[in-house]
Amino acid sequence: MSTDRRKFLKHLGTSVLLTSASLNSFAAKEENEVRILRDQKRVSPSDKVRIATIGMGIMGFNDTRAALAVPGVDLVGVCDLYKGRLTRSKEVYGQNLFTTMDHREILDRKDIDAVIIATSDNWHSQIAIDAMRKGKAVYSEKPMVHKISQGLEEIRVQKETKAVFQVGSQRVSSIAYRKAKEMYEAGVIGKINSIEASFNRNSGLGAWQYTLPNDANLQNVDWSRFQATASEKHDFDPLRFFRWRNYREYGTGVAGDLFVHLLSGIHFITGSKGPETIFSIGNLDYWKDGRNVPDVMSAVIHYGETKEHPAFQVTLRVNFVSGEGDYGTTKIVGSEGVIDLGGEGESFTIRKNHITEAPGIGGWDSLETYPEAEQKKLLAAYNQRWTKVQQEAPKTDPIVYRAPENYSANIDHMTNFFDAIRTGKPIVEDAVFGFRAAAPALACNDSYFQKKVIRWDAENMKIVG
Repeated sequence: MSTDRRKFLKHLGTSVLLTSASLNSFAAKEENEVRILRDQKRVSPSDKVRIATIGMGIMGFNDTRAALAVPGVDLVGVCDLYKGRLTRSKEVYGQNLFTTMDHREILDRKDIDAVIIATSDNWHSQIAIDAMRKGKAVYSEKPMVHKISQGLEEIRVQKETKAVFQVGSQRVSSIAYRKAKEMYEAGVIGKINSIEASFNRNSGLGAWQYTLPNDANLQNVDWSRFQATASEKHDFDPLRFFRWRNYREYGTGVAGDLFVHLLSGIHFITGSKGPETIFSIGNLDYWKDGRNVPDVMSAVIHYGETKEHPAFQVTLRVNFVSGEGDYGTTKIVGSEGVIDLGGEGESFTIRKNHITEAPGIGGWDSLETYPEAEQKKLLAAYNQRWTKVQQEAPKTDPIVYRAPENYSANIDHMTNFFDAIRTGKPIVEDAVFGFRAAAPALACNDSYFQKKVIRWDAENMKIVG
């Protein structure tokens, strides 16, 4: 047993065997203590953080709710390019809430300390840069950029302004991912060699097929501002506005929406800075409704050996017509076991292979070509060795961990953001981490549309060649 594993087991309070019960009870106790401290925290008026949300769509409302669940956070204003969402914001958060269709009015206000950016992907980078230069802390939804070429500039501005900057892939703050990372670093599954990850959808009318409001027209939508950053301009189309994820001009497809979550989690657990080569294939199989991004995509990504980890291969998959329904998993495969992270990162299972050097027959087909007497001798010796290995191998059940009931990784992610604003606590998913996950995800799009392998310099965060 390695020294690291001994330390980890001692940390969990068991010197012999790590079980589901020990892991769950420890983690639940730890999370309960954290939650009590968070809920009981007294925040003085000087520690209040005043926020505004730019983009009040699905994630805008979700992120705002999570932010307001953190003690000492006040919502001052919101911005959206559809008037109906401004009306809804006042219905939810009060008639005194400041609302605007121009994000610059939010950034000019002196009574706003931080902004949540939950717009369409094409506006993420520009608004984040504008906000940091105005002295605001930034919580940017993933992916933090619409194009790979935007990443280094955004990082440069963050370093120049020293703004607190968090990217919104909340699973990296999940207690389940934190525990899985500890298990991985303790060597529970041996030497990593591959990862299989998927994030499928098949719910209701289909992913991204959002219902359109009856008043979706030019009088209620600032269409020109919405597509101001797009390389190709179009006449007003409510489908493009309310279902923007379906279009490359404003969104980043399944890779930018879902691959980036998978890569964020993989990088967090393994400590990786990113891959070397990326290749993807896909197709528009079912949702032929005018969208210009695939609804099924698979990618094969190679991570070279670094000081952080050995070489390993990652396969990613998204299927928007999956018979499995809304389902995702990340399987981290090592030489001695597998960590299987399910769903949104609220649970994982570890299955161990304790017989790592089992005696065997080198090719059963070849054995049948030998004389019968020789076959019997070889099989007898094999059975004797196999019985001995089975008797000596430790017997353990799979380790299953689930986060405590009503746990929210999103709130933990927001808590980290506001702690960083108040105390300078390190950010879990800063601009560099966020870009190192976003760039390979967006490179999957480049590989798909350009039909070629993309080579990536993870250390310097740039495309090779």
